Amino acid sequence: MGAFLGLTVGIGLLLMWQAASGVPRPARREPFVVPRIERLLRGAGIETVTPLGLVSLCVISGLLVGATILVVSRTPPVAVAFAVMAAYLPVAVIRGRVRRRRRELAEVWPEAVDNLASAVRAGLSLPEALSQLGDRGPEPLRPAFTSFGRDYMASGRFGACLDRLKERLADPVGDRVVEALRIARDVGGGDLGRMLRSLSRFLRDDARTRAELESRQAWVVNGARLAAASPWAVLLALSLQSEVIGRYRSTAGIAVLCVGAAACLVAYRMMVRLGRLPEERRVLQ
Repeated sequence: MGAFLGLTVGIGLLLMWQAASGVPRPARREPFVVPRIERLLRGAGIETVTPLGLVSLCVISGLLVGATILVVSRTPPVAVAFAVMAAYLPVAVIRGRVRRRRRELAEVWPEAVDNLASAVRAGLSLPEALSQLGDRGPEPLRPAFTSFGRDYMASGRFGACLDRLKERLADPVGDRVVEALRIARDVGGGDLGRMLRSLSRFLRDDARTRAELESRQAWVVNGARLAAASPWAVLLALSLQSEVIGRYRSTAGIAVLCVGAAACLVAYRMMVRLGRLPEERRVLQ
């Protein structure tokens, strides 16, 4: 009893000494999944949904679809398979929105850079030229540049405002444009207008080439989606026939479901990887 009391007092004194001496505590690490979900939501331009909200939506979607299929088919393995697909559906929708948003921004960035070049040539400073894009720039970019103008008026720190602008845009092309503007601001000189016109021409050529390649490869991606969805559409139709769908309750039926799901997943990923152009990553974030 005396040893236990002495140990307790010693631990208490050690904790008091750490608190008084200001020994830094180890940083609390966030789960690896949370930053990825945050980047996914920012890339889709969604600011009102938190990572926890997206996870909750996935769980609720999976439970609702799984319960519905279970009531209709009375076959738990089939219900679990459709519940997993329904749980992934919100993530798939957001990823599709990320790709559409990047294509949309890639089309309007040359116009935005042209507006910047015209504003600089008219005598505006670079922060003023960026701020006026919130009123006169392309519609998809206006909210981000409006927020940049408010941030710059409040703080006057150009570099920090550019960092927040990159976070709001969450776009690879936007990262390149912002870093080019940062270098032009730091280095200075009278070639800013020429640099902006060259950048606009490069972005326009890049967007045109990528659009042509994507239009040619779209049939491969659409074919992969159709081929992957067809077996599950047939299985969903069979769920209405209790004497047929009931065979999936057996061990052999569960094995068929698992092998079919793995085959569909591997084939779909291979077709998409072969048919889709490599996505541009944010290397300057």
